[in-house]
Amino acid sequence: MEVALDFALQASPDHPWVTKHPEWFTTRADGSIAYAENPPKKYQDIYPLNFDNDPEGIYAEILRILRQWMEHGVRIFRVDNPHTKPLRFWERLLGEIRGTDPDVLFLAEAFTRPAMMHTLAKIGFHQSYTYFTWRNGAQELEEYMEELSGEAAAYMRPNFFANTPDILNEYLQHGGVPAFKIRAVLAAMLSPTWGIYSGYELCENVPIRPGSEEYMDSEKYQYRPRDWEAAARDGVGIADYITELNRIRRAHPALHRLRNLRFHGVDQPGFLCFSKRVADVPSGAEDDTVLVVANLDPYQVREATVWLDLPALGVDRELIVTDELTGESYRWGHANYVRLDPATRPAHVFSVTPLQ
Repeated sequence: MEVALDFALQASPDHPWVTKHPEWFTTRADGSIAYAENPPKKYQDIYPLNFDNDPEGIYAEILRILRQWMEHGVRIFRVDNPHTKPLRFWERLLGEIRGTDPDVLFLAEAFTRPAMMHTLAKIGFHQSYTYFTWRNGAQELEEYMEELSGEAAAYMRPNFFANTPDILNEYLQHGGVPAFKIRAVLAAMLSPTWGIYSGYELCENVPIRPGSEEYMDSEKYQYRPRDWEAAARDGVGIADYITELNRIRRAHPALHRLRNLRFHGVDQPGFLCFSKRVADVPSGAEDDTVLVVANLDPYQVREATVWLDLPALGVDRELIVTDELTGESYRWGHANYVRLDPATRPAHVFSVTPLQ
């Protein structure tokens, strides 16, 4: 396991910067330091930096801190709210780090307007959070993925988090275990990089209040021990399912890419069907093709006909599809019947073999 460090450029009221460098903050008329606000929220325990005050001093200090952690072996930084800091600061900082340590990665935790998210990617952030957590319907998922895998893929690498410390989507709150499985399949298969926040494996789904996306008993405010061994023993959660998804990802080079995503037709709106294919496997092996069919409704069994774009799969007429999650194989052609029960099998994850 490799450690990624959360890099938040702000200070608590008792931070040494407050006394040693008060000029790095915004001072109110009464002499107090202005705390962070995101109306209607107020964060009296956070002092944001003012990059207009001593920008060179702030830059040197932040570069020093980054290099200190890099010397201790940290090579991945998840940057908190980079869109609230000057873009010229990030462009300079990321460029300098890239010049000496090109293996160090920076993830932009920026749930903000699309133009800003794209700009952060263009100035040097290696990966970006996305709107995936709020895209739950077939049409909106397809439209969003066509955007990400299109021209934007040249500079913006999406990281699909199924949940975060701040986001427990309504879909997960009410959809039960099937919802957690569905979103895990979509995140793991649609994006080359995906992630989950601790507790997802146990399908934790209780918000602090109705209508909120914040977790009850959030780890942002307290230590939250979990008995993983007891959960495994009692069969609670979907840890084994997630393990299988990661096994499939490791086995299939097609899933390591983004621009090779293709969608296929389905005659029911509650389904999503897509594939990924590579014809230039580095090992010289045969083409690698993965086909996914998912029932997006976590509440009920659904049936549909899937209409395959056979040339996109590298197939002329017929193919053998083998479900990587169950080992079952089927002979498919252009039009194919599918029945998926979210309680037992919310999705097919097929490897594809042309029929000889």
